[in-house]
Amino acid sequence: MTILLRNARLATLAPGLPGPGIVESGAVLIEGDRIAFAGEERDLAAPSGARVVDCEGRWITPGLIDCHTHIVHAGNRAKEFEMRLAGASYEEIARAGGGIVSSVRQVREASEADLIAESLPRLDALLAEGVTTIEMKSGYGLTVDDEVKMLRAARALARQRPVGLSTTYLGAHATPADYKGRNGDFIRDVVLPGLQAAHGEGLVDAVDGFCEGIAFSPEEMRIVFDAAKALGLPVKLHADQLSNLHGAALAAEYGALSADHLEYTDDEGAAAMTKAGTVAVLLPGAYYFIRETKRPPVDLFRKHATKMALATDNNPGTSPLTSLLLTMNMGATLFHLTIEECLAGVTREAARALGRLDSIGTIEAGKRADLAIWDIESPAELVYRIGFNPLHQRIWSGFLPEDKA
Repeated sequence: MTILLRNARLATLAPGLPGPGIVESGAVLIEGDRIAFAGEERDLAAPSGARVVDCEGRWITPGLIDCHTHIVHAGNRAKEFEMRLAGASYEEIARAGGGIVSSVRQVREASEADLIAESLPRLDALLAEGVTTIEMKSGYGLTVDDEVKMLRAARALARQRPVGLSTTYLGAHATPADYKGRNGDFIRDVVLPGLQAAHGEGLVDAVDGFCEGIAFSPEEMRIVFDAAKALGLPVKLHADQLSNLHGAALAAEYGALSADHLEYTDDEGAAAMTKAGTVAVLLPGAYYFIRETKRPPVDLFRKHATKMALATDNNPGTSPLTSLLLTMNMGATLFHLTIEECLAGVTREAARALGRLDSIGTIEAGKRADLAIWDIESPAELVYRIGFNPLHQRIWSGFLPEDKA
């Protein structure tokens, strides 16, 4: 089907245009699942037989991309929220047996169908805000079978909803109780075999890990990353969230797609990321939720021209956030990002963080027709409003909602 979206204002986020790539009197021509034209309407001769949609002056942006989530999980950790309100720190909760490992039992007890059923409402909340691509991680199973189960559930979610998906193997997320103090054994017995099993089923798009004092050391993460590279898989890293173990520099050393969190990243780490093309994924939901006080070094990233993305980090323990619109507002208010940085962070740079900028993230000819049409007066409204969703229509892979019915 050929669809012409006319009488629109575009925020293309195309790198060849200044700012967010504004086109005031714009049109987008969609042929099949691809964008055939995006630009000034006067420059397009509409093909005969095209289905014409009058956008009535609305704004069109690329479909939003949530590039860091743990959306596949079971249960919740509301009790830990109560503990945190009473003064317990994230690290204290983790060392007491809470944190990531407290979700493990519920995931292990859940079937694949249970995980799908629990995760669908979270996914639907994001889709309702114009999200067209999402990353989903494993990391709460911590056995070979349960890590693979989580990735199967993620793939099943994308079959049940019209959304692009990137699945990330996060076996090196935490050490379960039966391996306490034996990280090396856990990597050998579970993380590496789990990676092989998941890759063997074609379930892995990237490999992640948690490099932190309460998780895995840089030396331990090297073992995982070397295994990923041997399989031809890109890597990413939860880095420098609670301390500076030079995780950002480690991620850059391996040419990682992204390093995420980064509250304690230093100048050397930022420079290394830029040189490697590693995206800084900032996660204001976790910063807010755990009452962190040290912001990511945004000025350092600007100084070194490090690309910055934003994501919800949806997870049961430290960021139960299912709004990428609110994430943008948090990025601006908490991390002092500009409007343009926030918009790019959930579109172009989020696509870069997934290694998919060649196909999504901007409104340009040749890219997949993932778009969001908004009832707004300016793109700044998407960052400015809190708790308000101005989405008019979401288009994924060239399909308007009525086409999918």
